Amino acid sequence: MSLLGTDLPLVAAPMAGGATTLDLVAAAASAGCFGFLAAGYKSADAMASDIAAARERGLSELGVNLFLPGASGLTEPDFRRYAGLLQPEADRFGIDLGAAPLREDDDDWPAKVDLLVRDPVPVVSITFGLPAAKDVRALQRVGTRVLVTVTTVEEARAAAALDVDGLIAQGSAAGGHSGTHDPRRPIHPIATEALVRDVVAATRLPVIAGGGVDGPDAVRTILAAGADAVAVGTLLLRTDESGASRTHRDALADPRFTETVITRAFTGRPARGLRNAFIDAHEAEAPYGYPAIHHLTRGLRRAAAEAGDPDRVHLWAGTGSRNATTGPASDTLRRLATQL
Repeated sequence: MSLLGTDLPLVAAPMAGGATTLDLVAAAASAGCFGFLAAGYKSADAMASDIAAARERGLSELGVNLFLPGASGLTEPDFRRYAGLLQPEADRFGIDLGAAPLREDDDDWPAKVDLLVRDPVPVVSITFGLPAAKDVRALQRVGTRVLVTVTTVEEARAAAALDVDGLIAQGSAAGGHSGTHDPRRPIHPIATEALVRDVVAATRLPVIAGGGVDGPDAVRTILAAGADAVAVGTLLLRTDESGASRTHRDALADPRFTETVITRAFTGRPARGLRNAFIDAHEAEAPYGYPAIHHLTRGLRRAAAEAGDPDRVHLWAGTGSRNATTGPASDTLRRLATQL
C-alpha cells in the first residue's frame, strides 16, 4: 500500500479519551495493520511521551491523530442553562456543575504541531476541520503524510485543495465523534462505501474509510469501493488491549442497549453511541458547543464510568457494535481480513 505500507489494508482507528492504548497500536502492528496514537484531549507533552514509548517498543511506523481546535460559540446563559438541567444527574456523584467554568481550549494544537515538526512521525491525521495550509506544509516538509477526516464530498474537495496526502472518509455509521467540519450540520445517513466512491471520484486522493465495519464483508465492500484501507474502531473496544472502561465494554454486550444514535448531549458535538437514559433525557435540550460542553460533562461521565452506571456516560459505538468481541485485538483484525 502506497499510503501506509502495511501488509493488511486495515487501520486501528484512533479513539481519544483512553480507548486507544499503546498495547492496541502494538497489536495492530503485530497483525500487519497500521495503528494510530490518539492525541486528542492530551497535552503536547503527553503526546510526546506516547510517541517515545511507542518507539521504545519498536513501533516506528505509526500515525498520530490530532483534534483541530475551534471555539464552541456557546453563550454563558446557554451554558448555565444546560449546566442547571444536568445538575440532578451530577448530584448522584456529588458534583457541582454550578461552579463549572465555560471552558474553551485549543487542545494544545500549536505545541503539538511544533513538536511533530521537530520530531516527525510517518502519518498525522486531523479531525474536526481543515488545518491551516502552513501547518500542512510544515508537517509535509519533514516527511510526514498529512490526512484529513471528511464526511462529505464538499469537505473532501476542500481538503484536497490543501494538497494533503490523503483523506479519512468517515461514514455516518461510525462510532464516536463525527469528523464533520460543521458540527451544526445534520448528519445525513450515508453508507461508507458510497462516500468512498464519491470522495475518490471527486479528489483522486488515497482514502482510508471507516464506519459500519461489522465484519469481513464490510471490509471487502469498502475496499471494493476504492478505499486504500479500512479503519476499525468499535470492533476493537472489547479486545484485551482496549483502554475502554469496564462500564463501556459491558454495555457493548448488554442486551438492554440495542440501538446507536447520534447525540450532542454529552459533548456539544455530534457523536454516535449506544442510546441510553442520558441521551433520552437531554438530547432535545442540549446545545451545540464543543469543547465547552465536553468539559462541563467530563467529570460526570468519568464518575459514572467508575461507578458502573452506563446510563450517564457516553458509550461511543458504531452501528456494528453488536459484533464487538473479546480476545486479542490482533485476532479481531486478522478475522476482518479473512475474505481479502
